[in-house]
Amino acid sequence: MRLVNKLYDLELLSDEVEEEVQVFYRQIDKIALANHGKVLDAFRAARVSEYHLKGSTGYGYGDAGREALEEVYARVFHAEKALVRNQIVSGTHAIALCLYGVLRPGDELLAVQGQPYDTLGAIIGIRDNASGSLKDLMVSYKQVEPTPEGDIDYDRVGQALGDKTKMVLLQRSCGYGAGKPLSIKELKGIIEYIRQRNPETVIFVDNCYGEFVEEEEPLDAGADLAAGSLIKNPGGGVAPTGGYVVGREKYVNMAANRWSAPGIGSEVGPSADNQRLFFQGLYLAPHIVAEAIKGSIFTARFFEKLGYEVLPMFNEQRYDLVQLIKLGSQEKVLAFCRGLQAASPVDSYVRPEAQPMPGYGDPVVMAAGTFVQGASLELSADGPLREPYNVYVQGGLSKEYVKLAIISAAREIMKTVLPDR
Repeated sequence: MRLVNKLYDLELLSDEVEEEVQVFYRQIDKIALANHGKVLDAFRAARVSEYHLKGSTGYGYGDAGREALEEVYARVFHAEKALVRNQIVSGTHAIALCLYGVLRPGDELLAVQGQPYDTLGAIIGIRDNASGSLKDLMVSYKQVEPTPEGDIDYDRVGQALGDKTKMVLLQRSCGYGAGKPLSIKELKGIIEYIRQRNPETVIFVDNCYGEFVEEEEPLDAGADLAAGSLIKNPGGGVAPTGGYVVGREKYVNMAANRWSAPGIGSEVGPSADNQRLFFQGLYLAPHIVAEAIKGSIFTARFFEKLGYEVLPMFNEQRYDLVQLIKLGSQEKVLAFCRGLQAASPVDSYVRPEAQPMPGYGDPVVMAAGTFVQGASLELSADGPLREPYNVYVQGGLSKEYVKLAIISAAREIMKTVLPDR
């Protein structure tokens, strides 16, 4: 294990890794070019003009820029309609709009990849007994565990689907688990399987961390609805807040009614001073996502060479931005986050510590010296302080910044192994 070699130069290891991963960088560039073309085509088709970049106040009635932005999103994601708003405060919020907007008392929500991301636990009602959860509103919940290999268990999904199954929840990213992120090809397979058995079931995809990683998106795979955060992939590292919902018009309208109120829906909502940033962020997103993926590939190979198990491995196909590193101890998770924070442009002097976080079941440590608070696309690392003590790295506005931060994180871990360094 190279980490215990006091004489080993992390910069030399970095150079070695950089040479190894060039062929994979070129594959990412091809995907980025295709996604750039798709985004540019959407801008041109929507006839985006300078006056669309200005915001609105008050109720936001007649906000032409907001309407153009939502047309661009609908075209990019091949949706009938889009809801893109700065008042959606997170990916969890966007997901909640879809769950509460579509589901009614007596309906059943089925998750087919095991337990969803931590922050959805209280919303569903499987943790914390929060007032207003889906459980509180008489929406039942079922989940199917993945196979031991981390794949969707089709047989058990088929057994779990029933007359009350109104919605199936799919996640592009693995969350705080060791499961596999879903590719668009895999999405197509499970959606086709569900459609054959329950044609009327709503297929909803949590698209966080998955946008622009492949050339297609969940609606291309047959999903009815998808949602995500603008301070992740589609915001391009520029959007200061916000979230989106895309899909069939019927279901986007239902989510919009939950976002504002029935009878008002998406007709209101001032864009304030964020309009230009939303347009510009989306325009840049394919490139920034490509940089982040390159950073993840570098991170995987770098820590693999240091002797750690990583998921995915550097030479595996990428379906989201998240890089899991199995560090194996609380001390190393904390050290990794300290090192990454120290290599951040904002709050580099801050020492990350684990704290209880709203929506999470365990104390979570988060490192993110970002220009936008919590913007994981910029570069962040986090993880719950529970076994098996994994850290999850995501984002990176440039692969060079990722490289510097990962070296810093490794050096900090080295101090826990070799305290005299």
